[in-house]
Amino acid sequence: MIGPAASHARALMLQGTGSDVGKSLIVAGLARAYARRGLSVRPFKPQNMSNNAAVTPDGGEIGRAQALQARACGVPPSTDMNPVLLKPQSEIGAQVVVQGRIFCTAKARDYQDLKPQLLPVVLQSFARLARECDLLLVEGAGSPAEVNLRAGDIANMGFAEAADVPVVLIADIDRGGVIASLVGTWTVLEPSERARLCGYIVNKFRGDVSLFDDGLSIIERYTGLPSFGVVPWFEGARRLPAEDAMALELNAPRLENRPIRIVVPRLPRIANFDDLDPLAAEPDVSVAFTPSGRALPGDADLVVLPGSKATIADLAALRAEGWDVDLSAHLRRGGRVLGLCGGYQMLGNRISDPLGIEGPPGAVPGLGLLDVETEFGLEKTLSETSGFDLSSGMPVNGYEMHVGCTVGAGLARPMLRLAGAPHGAVTADGRVQGCYLHGLFASDAFRAAYLAGLRPAREGGLAWENEVERTLDALADHLQKHLDLDRLLAAARPFADGLNSRSA
Repeated sequence: MIGPAASHARALMLQGTGSDVGKSLIVAGLARAYARRGLSVRPFKPQNMSNNAAVTPDGGEIGRAQALQARACGVPPSTDMNPVLLKPQSEIGAQVVVQGRIFCTAKARDYQDLKPQLLPVVLQSFARLARECDLLLVEGAGSPAEVNLRAGDIANMGFAEAADVPVVLIADIDRGGVIASLVGTWTVLEPSERARLCGYIVNKFRGDVSLFDDGLSIIERYTGLPSFGVVPWFEGARRLPAEDAMALELNAPRLENRPIRIVVPRLPRIANFDDLDPLAAEPDVSVAFTPSGRALPGDADLVVLPGSKATIADLAALRAEGWDVDLSAHLRRGGRVLGLCGGYQMLGNRISDPLGIEGPPGAVPGLGLLDVETEFGLEKTLSETSGFDLSSGMPVNGYEMHVGCTVGAGLARPMLRLAGAPHGAVTADGRVQGCYLHGLFASDAFRAAYLAGLRPAREGGLAWENEVERTLDALADHLQKHLDLDRLLAAARPFADGLNSRSA
């Protein structure tokens, strides 16, 4: 139970006219900008849908974007920052994670009935965060213009009204139709919701910003809303983790003219693909996600099987694409294969799901490239961990996030040592490896040693963690230059006195 209100925090919610308009990055940039002003800032997203997740210090899970936003604030991530996380497992269903723990698996229609029960939990997390900060930056999900989903909403206007939070709209001009998206969103909202809007931001502008002056006048004429600014395209966005797989939709294989070539099959339920971000940031490394309908390129140095939210279904999709045949050809040519989490499970001899954790109960043969097998169970491993790579001796750290226990003779030849215990598996020739450690390549020393194994003459490499920090600072500078941060802060509203009692 939460007691009487004791918060002095203010809150501002940023909602989008659609998905992928840049909400997550703008919240991260504003968080860093206001934190540099000396404010204690926290991110909050009532409901997120993403298979890119991060583990919190207390062993829960939240959306990866909220973990990045917490970093921008200079604080550890907390399960209260994203109290409801939906992790899609099929076209119509998702795993529902509530305050960091698996709550249930629900089809889309069933989840609509579940949402009203989750609102008190969302408000509870919101109130707890409010007690420890000066400013809460709240991120919406999708768009409030999806009024067909308004009943029971906890992600956008439903939450904003329940918590009495003002709203700023964000629109993406790069995709076109920005005037229609802003005016159209304003038009379909209820009068009480329109009254909650305090302005808008136009994001991802390319070219001369002054050319949009007339556009700003037109938007204000139709909506009466003021602009907080027009944000030019931020090139550094690619160096920060993407929230979900929409970022990969148009990423066809591009091996570019770089000496180290890494290929990743674009699995239908790919998860935690930000594991590859540190590799993609290296100037001599190309990371290409191969989409459905294309063969894995034949001249890759390394094929990475990434994490998956539906390992058995994604393994079936991999076979249907013929990528298992491509993997065999890649190994015959002397290439290397690395499986991460779900990809590690696929590399084994067998995957069993006797309780139907991912779908219908059953078992399927794996790719047979590692002498291990995995059985899914009810327990989910969620933990931060560290150790070292047994081949190079270099330190590694990150987190485990998986359902399933992996056993077999192949574990006698582990890849890593984590928390004092052997972990993962490697073939005798060292060309096939697998482990559960997310964040593996964020370790600069390990990444340098691993890439040197692909190209022995390679030297140097970037400092990844420093690069992320520099990019967050650059993003904050970018927003400070192009947005009116004083007016945005003034638009944030102190909490209503009754909020905490309503969230009890």
